[in-house]
Amino acid sequence: MPTNKPTAAQSSARRVVSSTASKGPVWSNWTVIAVVVVVFAVVVGVAVALSARGEDATSAGSAEVVRADSRVLQAGDEGAVTFVEFLDFECEACGAAYPFVEQLREDYAGRVSFVVRYFPGTGHFNAENAAVAVEAAAQQDNLEQMYNRMYETQAEWGEGQTSEADRFRGYAQDLGLDMAAYDAAVADPATLERVLSDRADGIALGVQGTPTFFIDGIRQDPQSYQDLADALDAALADQQ
Repeated sequence: MPTNKPTAAQSSARRVVSSTASKGPVWSNWTVIAVVVVVFAVVVGVAVALSARGEDATSAGSAEVVRADSRVLQAGDEGAVTFVEFLDFECEACGAAYPFVEQLREDYAGRVSFVVRYFPGTGHFNAENAAVAVEAAAQQDNLEQMYNRMYETQAEWGEGQTSEADRFRGYAQDLGLDMAAYDAAVADPATLERVLSDRADGIALGVQGTPTFFIDGIRQDPQSYQDLADALDAALADQQ
């Protein structure tokens, strides 16, 4: 293999930089609950399978569901159960699951820590751009704000075939971030590598599509919001 061939991460970094140079509803009745549960089951069931790329190789033995530097969306109290989502901000199934996760955050605040792991799909043109933007915001303690903005606006930019890095930079401006620091983080290859290291862990752990959930290190295969709530309740009961 030629030694001067750019890695996928380097190519992706150039694509991200090229355009940057210059909560969920509370259900009011059981009918609505039934509808959204069905939608949740469908979108999770058809989550897009993602294939591993060479640079994502990580042995299963060294992979971790949560690392010391994993991004915590919402911290729980000491000894809280840990809920992890491997996600792709351009993934429609993740967007559909977003209000369910927001409901879990409300229902289990304090008792559960919510952690996000980046898993941008290779078939989504702006998935890496979005993850890099969120990570750059997280470096300024604005993870939750940018995370929310991505899902709230997903329908406006998802599935496109041109870079949305400028749009994401606009989100950073709207949030009042230090733009010099934001631009530097987006341009820094280490930021993309940070994103790809999450994906590498996911691949090694058997993650094949998004969203994929883990509760206290155990992979979940939910068909509804209630499945996740029941799993959290069981994990909390085990602590008693």
